Amino acid sequence: MILLFSITSFFFGGIVGSFLNVVILRLPEEGESIVFPPSRCPSCKTAIRWYDNIPILSFILLAGKCRACRLPISWQYPLVEFCMALLSLALYTKFGLSFEFFFYFLFTASLLVIIFIDIHHQIIPDVISLPGIVIGFAGSFLNAQVSWQQSGFGVLIGGGILYAIATSYYLFTGREGMGGGDIKLLGMIGGFLGWQSLLFIIFTSSLTGTVVGLFAMIQQGKGGKTRIPFGPFLAFSALLFLFFQDNIFRLWYAYLTMGVGM
Repeated sequence: MILLFSITSFFFGGIVGSFLNVVILRLPEEGESIVFPPSRCPSCKTAIRWYDNIPILSFILLAGKCRACRLPISWQYPLVEFCMALLSLALYTKFGLSFEFFFYFLFTASLLVIIFIDIHHQIIPDVISLPGIVIGFAGSFLNAQVSWQQSGFGVLIGGGILYAIATSYYLFTGREGMGGGDIKLLGMIGGFLGWQSLLFIIFTSSLTGTVVGLFAMIQQGKGGKTRIPFGPFLAFSALLFLFFQDNIFRLWYAYLTMGVGM
């Protein structure tokens, strides 16, 4: 039975991932609906038949090309489907068939959409992050992982910390170094994961963002004017904490204990 549910969760994630591709493509476009018209080829706009819209499998069978126009289909489509399928399986493995599974399924799906939209457009849609803050806090009253106090402080501290950092950077340099979307995103993350997640997420996202930023500066040759989206680093760090928080706290406790012992 566990194997059956594991397989089902994987395919369920893949199906939702297929819809997330539509959201990623259309949500940044003003006036576009994520529901109508149905899925279509981004090149020739031909409607995609159901048997050509099977997550991951259809891309393989069609050799990565549209059946109608034979133009290449972006690898992003099967990648998003596969990532969401893996996230769904990981959530079922961690939480089983529970409220937490569906609660964090919505959270991880939102983060996946944010990652790809921010990479392509350098924006984090308010239509995801603002309702996400409300849902994260409201769900904490039923969530065995995070109390409503931890969630509430997570929203306030998460958004407040990045707002303070962004304001200080602007006052010091006269340039905007962090968008409002990042601030709202960290507020949403704090709502779902609680204030106790924020130190790890801020540290990890800053570290990875700095490393990638240095490479981007070298490659683009723009120096301090190089801009990279910070949302994907926040989202990835949040996913790490969601699935590995026990190990993270264990390592942190071991570090503190070692320091006391010295």
